[in-house]
Amino acid sequence: QADLVESGGGLVQAGGSLRLSCVASVSIIRTNTMGWYRQALGKQRELVASISSGGSTNYADSVKGRFTVSRDNAKNTMYLQMNSLKPEDTAVYYCHADRLRDTYYYWNDVWGQGTQVTVSS
Repeated sequence: QADLVESGGGLVQAGGSLRLSCVASVSIIRTNTMGWYRQALGKQRELVASISSGGSTNYADSVKGRFTVSRDNAKNTMYLQMNSLKPEDTAVYYCHADRLRDTYYYWNDVWGQGTQVTVSS
């Protein structure tokens, strides 16, 4: 079973920064798209940012100019740098991979367990 493990969440004041990491248990070099999603209490899960294998990025309008997604294939890791955080960014943040592969197997639609981000006003 391939896993994604997020870290880096926590409590921060409005205007502050956090950097989330998502480490895969297998290589991500052949993973097409990875993304960060978030789910606030009582709301649906939404896409925050995504990055393709070629480095193309996509952002939700609400985070454009504040968040930056990146990936380091050599470290099997995706990052989300979050700056100028707002209370409305408070949510559980999940990482996602459309497909993870190792030498013999592949897994589709893989999710991490989530990391809590809380922004105080």
